Amino acid sequence: MEKADMGSEKPKKKASNLKLRAITATVYVLILLAFFACKLFVWVPYTNFEGKELTLHIGNLIFDALIVAFAGIGTWEMLQAFKGHLHRSQKTVVMVFAILNIVTYAVTDFIFADVLGVQLPAPGFDPEDPGTFANAVGRNYSVHITFMMLIAGVAVLMALLVFAHRQVSLESTGYALLSYLYPSFFLVVLCVCNHLEKYSELAILFVFVISPCADTLAFTFGKLFGKKVPAKMAPSISPNKTMIGGFGGLVGGAVGAVLVFFACYGISFLDDLGIVAPLGWGLQIEPLELVFFIALGVLTSAFSQFGDLVESGVKRKLGIKDMGKIMPGHGGILDRIDSSLYAGLIVCLAMVARVMIVG
Repeated sequence: MEKADMGSEKPKKKASNLKLRAITATVYVLILLAFFACKLFVWVPYTNFEGKELTLHIGNLIFDALIVAFAGIGTWEMLQAFKGHLHRSQKTVVMVFAILNIVTYAVTDFIFADVLGVQLPAPGFDPEDPGTFANAVGRNYSVHITFMMLIAGVAVLMALLVFAHRQVSLESTGYALLSYLYPSFFLVVLCVCNHLEKYSELAILFVFVISPCADTLAFTFGKLFGKKVPAKMAPSISPNKTMIGGFGGLVGGAVGAVLVFFACYGISFLDDLGIVAPLGWGLQIEPLELVFFIALGVLTSAFSQFGDLVESGVKRKLGIKDMGKIMPGHGGILDRIDSSLYAGLIVCLAMVARVMIVG
């Protein structure tokens, strides 16, 4: 009787865990949607330096708050993972600068681009001087300032070898630098995606839609075909990930890209009606446009899967299963956004290239 009871508890426990994961994932998605809606719709009255009454779009800053939360919680999880190897002074420096980097870029870009009106060269050619692009309006120094802040964090960590020489070591400095690098440096790139003069909404959708779509179909393909095609993707790092599952992830990236395409088409329609923030771009259902979306979706999926493997490698080295416990059933914030960190790199590069080439 006892054995039968024990056996009957396992399916219940598994079902309960799946339910918990579903609830946590739903809450996470709702939070993302709420912040994305703020990014689209939140404006405030504003009087410029010339005394003109305007409306200022602060939705990007609200979405930045979510990125700051990711940076703070994610960095804390990294520090906790290395807690036996780091001195208190190193933890403090890492936490302060990890958050400060995101805030620095968000605030300075908002000041230069939104308040001071710095703009890229106007699309098309200058009619007064055929063959040349129209002049840019001012210059945005947010990247320069943020880069100096990033280096300042490294410099302070290195300075602790002098000011706290007895308490810190080269090994602990290496752990501190890794905690500083991951995830905050990657989240600065996500902040850049959020502040792109064009296609920022598209970039954010790609980062946060492609990754879960890739994860879902990777899991599905692995379950359905994993026994028939058992080749492992990275057996020493993540033994459960198969090559066929990775292929399913690429298919999921393509499916997610199609969803993003039609979502952005709807957002562009709202833009035409003047309901959302002025995007400055119109999406048309054209074959080449759809090809671009699908190609970027597949590439984003590949990067997101690699990002998942990178964190699995970190956890394997540390001998831990999850980076945290803030998301029941999933682990920590880093366990949830690990794939999005690497996805943000390729998405940001693609969107910047698109602005430079297409306008």
